[in-house]
Amino acid sequence: MSTPVGAGIKMDSGERRLNELGYKQELRREMFPVRRASWSRVGLGGGYFLHVVRGFCNGRNLQQFPGSLYFWAAHLAGPKWGPLASWICAWLETIGLVAGIGTQAYAGTQTLQNIILLSTGTNKNGGYLAPRSVFLAIYIGLCLIWAVLNSFALNLIALIDIVSMWWQVVGGTLIVVLLPLVATSTQSASYVFTKLEISSDATGITSPVYSVLLSWLVSQYSLYGYDAAAHLTEETKNADKNGPLAILSSIGMISVFGWAFILALIFSIQDPAYLYDPTNETAGRFVPAQILYDAFYGRYQSGTGAIILLVVIWGSFFFAGLSITTSAARVVYALSRDGGVPGSRVLRKVDRRVQVPVNAVWFSCAFAIILGLPILKLDVVFTAITSICTIGWVGGYAVPIFARMVIKSENFKRGPFHLGGASRWICLVAFLWICYTCVIFLLPTSYPIKLETFNYAPVALGVVLAAVMGWWMVDARHWFKGPVREIFLGDAIA
Repeated sequence: MSTPVGAGIKMDSGERRLNELGYKQELRREMFPVRRASWSRVGLGGGYFLHVVRGFCNGRNLQQFPGSLYFWAAHLAGPKWGPLASWICAWLETIGLVAGIGTQAYAGTQTLQNIILLSTGTNKNGGYLAPRSVFLAIYIGLCLIWAVLNSFALNLIALIDIVSMWWQVVGGTLIVVLLPLVATSTQSASYVFTKLEISSDATGITSPVYSVLLSWLVSQYSLYGYDAAAHLTEETKNADKNGPLAILSSIGMISVFGWAFILALIFSIQDPAYLYDPTNETAGRFVPAQILYDAFYGRYQSGTGAIILLVVIWGSFFFAGLSITTSAARVVYALSRDGGVPGSRVLRKVDRRVQVPVNAVWFSCAFAIILGLPILKLDVVFTAITSICTIGWVGGYAVPIFARMVIKSENFKRGPFHLGGASRWICLVAFLWICYTCVIFLLPTSYPIKLETFNYAPVALGVVLAAVMGWWMVDARHWFKGPVREIFLGDAIA
């Protein structure tokens, strides 16, 4: 009588659950439930509450179906609609995460551009402002660095993860405490909490209502990294328990520290009308940099302190980009494992020396680089890439959340973490919020609309989604069945 492979060996609870779901353990489990929070991208507004709501939905799904988001969609939608649900969800998630690499690369490049500008004399004193070609080169360089680092053993990424956490906790606290103390004057509470600045000279938008609608997008985009635990469950110890806890703790951390960071910036504004002035020290390109510069120069007649804090912010973008690259590669790998990507045989390969899906890593970064090529001609690349990223990311979550809303209660088996009777209405709130934000992200953010200010997100998304759904109708629906079982319960270790 044969003995299952691995019998008698103590198995991680997350690996056991992975076996029960039909998958072999192929990636190394080195990650602990530590998630990165990007201080420099956490927004202000009621979006925090909606992220908490969606976080509860995600945490509940994660403990029930550890692994990729589209795995949740397939199982919640049932055998009839599961393949289509998982197909749509998988591609939206892939689009969102690959574009997410681009958002961090752009933000990191913009921050570095301002560090160089302030270090070489400022815009007013002949400092070096990187042109489009150099900006693109830095953007590509960051993507390549993240690809290289993600091609090494996972224990290196786990170590960087810990460094990232402390960098952002210490650095973020430093900015929150130091900036208001350095500023020679601070704004009143009434200004911070009631004043509406629409900056019509910079954006061309004169409608306060339209401006408020667009302002919610900052918090929507900036909190997207909290779900990274879902993509790394196969590499996280005791993922069935630590995964949901990582999502909820991440939301709590970035909500508290992010709110404090934004308040510190706004209270420290010296002259609101000067922030977008193209003749100011930062050429009106990056408002946080100008706020930091005004505070330190006003106090010490030197911008050195602002440069140091910008390095802290740049580090946050760097670590966030590294994390998003890790997540994007795991989603591409997971979809390739189920045959859902062209070239799946290549992309699903795991480097046995380091147990990392190296091909998926470089595939993800290559497409992020392609998304950034319009930098050479357009002024709204960040807006467009952010729109693509967020629509793909939150749109992917809409699929399993909607499936949970309509699934019969008797067909859903609750796990240790669940929302009880509040489950359906919480899912409804989250789903409606996702629909709202997906529509808003397709709208123009600058007027008048011309080539340089055109938000190309609707075109890019439309082309990709049309191709994906066309492929489904013509061919994929005949063979794509969603997550594919690699082993069966008889082969799994009980």
